[in-house]
Amino acid sequence: MSSPLQVRLLGELELVRGTDRIAITAGRLRALLALLALSAGRSVTSERLVGELWAEQLPSNPRRSLHTYVNRLRNLVGAETIATDPYGYTLRLDPDQVDVLRFGRLLADARQAADRTTERLALEAALLLWRDEPFGGIDAPVLQQVERPRLVEAFLTASERRIDLDVEHGQLDGPIEELAELTGRYPLRESLWVRQLRLLDRSGRRAEALERYEQVRRLIADQLGSDPGAPLQTVHAALLADPTTDPTPEPTPAVIPRQLPPDLRIFAGRLDVLQALDSRLDGAAGATLRC
Repeated sequence: MSSPLQVRLLGELELVRGTDRIAITAGRLRALLALLALSAGRSVTSERLVGELWAEQLPSNPRRSLHTYVNRLRNLVGAETIATDPYGYTLRLDPDQVDVLRFGRLLADARQAADRTTERLALEAALLLWRDEPFGGIDAPVLQQVERPRLVEAFLTASERRIDLDVEHGQLDGPIEELAELTGRYPLRESLWVRQLRLLDRSGRRAEALERYEQVRRLIADQLGSDPGAPLQTVHAALLADPTTDPTPEPTPAVIPRQLPPDLRIFAGRLDVLQALDSRLDGAAGATLRC
């Protein structure tokens, strides 16, 4: 029995069976596979496929051209893998054989998890599928302009949530490193910077946090012509308002004695006081005590 086919779209397109990679070089053939894979197990109409593959530059006979590409794809994946119906075509794969669909299922599992441990496991499994920007090497407007931004947003949201869960468990170094990588790849996503600045401060690296804020502030000003958003400005204000901890050690508190000191044999430096006390005591000795 042959290994199941795998379609990987979270990065450069890969078509894999077991350990073998199946090469797909033609641009429209790659786009056709991706479009069918996103609806694995469900029919995709011929009209939709023609519209996505050729847009406004339709061939003289769109349906015949589409049928030709479908047959070429069948030669690569197996004739039984692509079914025909009166309205279109179906890629007969389980959704988990397509990384994009498996990614979505795992994120849904994370949202519905009963506890944080299960949630984190699902998030980690989903994020491990992410190799790079989706649909690499595929020229299809709907994939690049609609599906790709949607998936990137899902990836970043999942990454932030997984980082938050790690921080809840006391991790700092790993999340800081991951946030540094993510802000490098997605420098205009301010929620990543907010997390990075807070964690740097918690790690005793406030000066570095202030430097990073200035870095992103300049970036936003240069590319967007605006100031950072309110959450990022709030973190910056907190960094400035809360003074750096004084490295000088706290003074040792005085120890309260638990017993009286021994009697002093000499009470030096208080002669005038002693004479005054003696005179008062002498007077008190002759007084009559009345009850």
